[in-house]
Amino acid sequence: MACESEIKAIDEQQEKEEKFEEVEKMERTQAGVLVLRKLPEFQMDAYDPKTGKYIKVSSEDYKGKWLVVCFYPADFTFVCPTEIAAMNAKYDELQKMGVEVLAVSTDTVYSHKRFAETEPLLKDLKIVIGADPTGEVSRKFGVLIEDAGIALRGRFLINPDGVVVAEEVQGPSVGRNVNEFIRQIQAWQYVYKTGEACPANWRPGKKTLPVNTKAEELTGRVGDFVTVDELLS
Repeated sequence: MACESEIKAIDEQQEKEEKFEEVEKMERTQAGVLVLRKLPEFQMDAYDPKTGKYIKVSSEDYKGKWLVVCFYPADFTFVCPTEIAAMNAKYDELQKMGVEVLAVSTDTVYSHKRFAETEPLLKDLKIVIGADPTGEVSRKFGVLIEDAGIALRGRFLINPDGVVVAEEVQGPSVGRNVNEFIRQIQAWQYVYKTGEACPANWRPGKKTLPVNTKAEELTGRVGDFVTVDELLS
């Protein structure tokens, strides 16, 4: 009986350790911890719909540039083409803002090519789509769903210094808002240029917070600089 008890205790301890490792692994791979960290280094095959060619892309290609990396679960799904199409509709505007766009899923470049050619929403697609079939890149960004082998909806904004300044991660069933994201890019570009801060709901032309020159006056008195009505207008 003593031996059986010892064996049972060992099995229970091993089971606890395995569960702990699973939780730790999930936290490590899916935690939203990239903000204010350097862009993870990556290299992968990609499909360029503008040329119809398979190419190579890497983090080195985007050094010194504003970059948006958009992960999506899979080609030939339902919400994914709506998100890609919405971002593609704003592609020229983003280019004028100096922003590069890279979409990524765990599909192959061959799947990307057929997806772009057959899905009506992706007609005239301009966005390069990275292929991450091993999940290595998705894992580096913390968006890989290990058991399923697909990525969450993760969208990351990287500044010219190679620092991730914003990220948004969602489950598969709800698409993201590209107009709100462009507003965020405008705010981050303003902050990057001026050193000031942008309050909630800020848009170009609205009040900013001069934290770089009037920090003492702002402390505890932000309402003297901007009102709730102004924030919501």
